[in-house]
Amino acid sequence: MTIDARGCVVCPGLVDIHAHLRYPGFVEKETIASGTSAAVRGGFTTVCAMANGEPPTDSPARVEQLNAMVQSEGRCRVAVVGAITRNLAGSGPADWSALKHEGCTALSDDGNPVMSPELMADALRASERLGVPVIAHEETRDGTDAGAPNPCWTCAGEAAMVERDIELVRRYGGRLHIAHVSCDRSVELIGAAQAAGLAVTAEAAPHHLDLSLCEDAPSLGLPPAHGCRKVNPPLRARRDVEAVRAGLSDGIIDSVATDHAPHALSEKLGGMGPAAFGFTGFELALPLLLRLVRVGQLSLVQAIARLTCGPARTLGLDAGSLAVGRRADICVFDPLSEWTPTRDTLVSKSKNSPFHGQKLQGRVRFTIQAGEVHSFAGDHALRAARA
Repeated sequence: MTIDARGCVVCPGLVDIHAHLRYPGFVEKETIASGTSAAVRGGFTTVCAMANGEPPTDSPARVEQLNAMVQSEGRCRVAVVGAITRNLAGSGPADWSALKHEGCTALSDDGNPVMSPELMADALRASERLGVPVIAHEETRDGTDAGAPNPCWTCAGEAAMVERDIELVRRYGGRLHIAHVSCDRSVELIGAAQAAGLAVTAEAAPHHLDLSLCEDAPSLGLPPAHGCRKVNPPLRARRDVEAVRAGLSDGIIDSVATDHAPHALSEKLGGMGPAAFGFTGFELALPLLLRLVRVGQLSLVQAIARLTCGPARTLGLDAGSLAVGRRADICVFDPLSEWTPTRDTLVSKSKNSPFHGQKLQGRVRFTIQAGEVHSFAGDHALRAARA
C-alpha cells in the first residue's frame, strides 16, 4: 500500500494521556466507538481513559470491563487510568496494587482533588513502589470565586494544591503528574520542583494554550458567560495563557493532553451556572497547537514532541516513537489544510466546543494504528500497490 503524503508531515501517532470516554454510564455523551473514532480522526493512536465513569474505574473488575469494551469497539489503543480512591470519594483508597496488576498506567481521581494530605502521601509512596504516576487534579474546593464568569477554582487555589503536592513528593518520594496546568504560579512551582530533581511532570490542555477568560470572547462570537466556554480549570487571564505557553516551550510542561470531555448539547445551554464543565478535544488538539508554531512560540518539532514522546514518556507507554521495531502508529497531517469545526464535521458524539465556526489550519490525512490505515484524504490519495 502506498500513501501519497506530499505536502504533509509524518510523525508518530499522537498520544493523549488525559481523556474521558464516558464509559461506563454516559453513552448519551460518548461511546467507546465514537470517542476512539474521534481520536483517530484527530491523529491519536493511543489515549488514556480517566476513571470517572459510572461506576468509576476503581477495581480490577471495572478495568477488565473497560478493556473488554475497548477490545470490542475501540478504534485506537486505550490505556486505563485507575482511581486513587474508591468511588472517587476522596476517602478510602482503592487497591492500587491490584489496579496496577490489571494494567492501569496511572492513578487519578480526575475531576476531584485529593484533599487529604495523608492519603495523597500514601498514593505517592505507592506510585514509587508500583512504577506508576499519580495524576493530580489541583483544586481547592474552598477557593472558588462565585462572582467570576466561570465560577470555579482560582489560580491561588490551583497553586496552593500544586505546592502542597510538590512538598509531599519532596518528603515522601513518588511520581507526581499535574493535570491541565492553567496558571502562571503553577508553572513557576513545577519548574522549581524539576530543577530540584523531583519527579514532577505536567500537562497543558489545548484550550488553556489558546483562549483567555474574557479577551477572546468576541472572536469566538460568544459572551464571556456562555456555557460553551465553561471548563475546569477555567479559562484564565492572558498572563496565565502566556506563562503556560512559555512552560510548554521550555519543557517544564512536556505534554499536551486534551482533557476530552464530551457533553450533550442540552448540558451546555443556559449560561455558566447550569452548564457542564468541559470541551471535546481529540479533533482540535493538533490544529490548535499548530497555531503556536505559526506565531513562533513552539517549533514544529516541539509541538509534535508534546503530543507524542512527551506524554508517552510520562506514563511509560509504548507509543510516541517511529523507531525501528516499534509499533506502526503513525500520524500524517497537512499543516496548511484549512477547515472549520462544526456539528457536522466533528466525529465525536458530542460537539461541545467554543471553536465552532473558527477557521483552523492543520488536518490529519491518515492515521495508521498498529499498521491499519485510516484515510481521511479521499480515495485519490490512497492507492494499493502490490510489491
